[in-house]
Amino acid sequence: MSIIKVVVHGALGRMGREVINALCREPETQVVGAVDLNVPQDQLSLPDGSTSVPLSADLDSIISGQKPDVLVDFTIAGATMPAVRIATKSKVNLVIGTTGLTDTDLEEIERLVKANGVGAVVAPNFALGAVLMMHLSRIAARYLDYAEIIELHHNLKVDSPSGTSRLTARAMAQARGKPFDRPPVQEKDSVSRGEQVEGINIHSTRLPGFMAHQEVILGAPGQTLHIRHDQISREAFMPGVIIAVKEVIKRKGLIRSLDALLGLENG
Repeated sequence: MSIIKVVVHGALGRMGREVINALCREPETQVVGAVDLNVPQDQLSLPDGSTSVPLSADLDSIISGQKPDVLVDFTIAGATMPAVRIATKSKVNLVIGTTGLTDTDLEEIERLVKANGVGAVVAPNFALGAVLMMHLSRIAARYLDYAEIIELHHNLKVDSPSGTSRLTARAMAQARGKPFDRPPVQEKDSVSRGEQVEGINIHSTRLPGFMAHQEVILGAPGQTLHIRHDQISREAFMPGVIIAVKEVIKRKGLIRSLDALLGLENG
């Protein structure tokens, strides 16, 4: 069995620490380096107590010294894109969970991974339940003409609406081949009904106490269908991250969600 060597970008953040914990528990992966903007020392002790790995703010030096197979990045868009340029130049595969990446960013990622012959998995949500929620919503979208999305996240989440909700709305419209119908809007109604994507209004809530939650509500005369996913801890992301790390080294080009890795892309 070949061990997959991984460097974690954003290693000292909440998601970075969770990723390192999960990678250390997985027998097929090995954390070989860590990168973060603010580093208190030059070594990071791994949570299993087995060893320590180099820790630095300089991603280029960590990649040059450790020769990883995969870079896992859960940071912010402003940090992710420079990391993508450095990693692809060194033929390192990418697993990216950063939210807030623009279409222009994704186009650049796709261009860089193709040019350098590597793979990249960029997903707005690595929780398997969330991926299944989106899959079921695509199926339902073919049969019901009205839909809205309510997404609720913790108060520190910077983007709104969430990347998951936007992706869900676009995937649902693609599945039905046209935007959703919208109820008539009264001119006197000045109340915001959320951001509209493909005929779907997306309503965002940001409050302490939430982690990540999304409910897709579809309607037709006399009935509604609710499809909801609730994430209560960052641990929910880890099975999806591990799947992506194992699969990205086998594929070339950009994969924009976990669907293809789970065999759900045609659902």
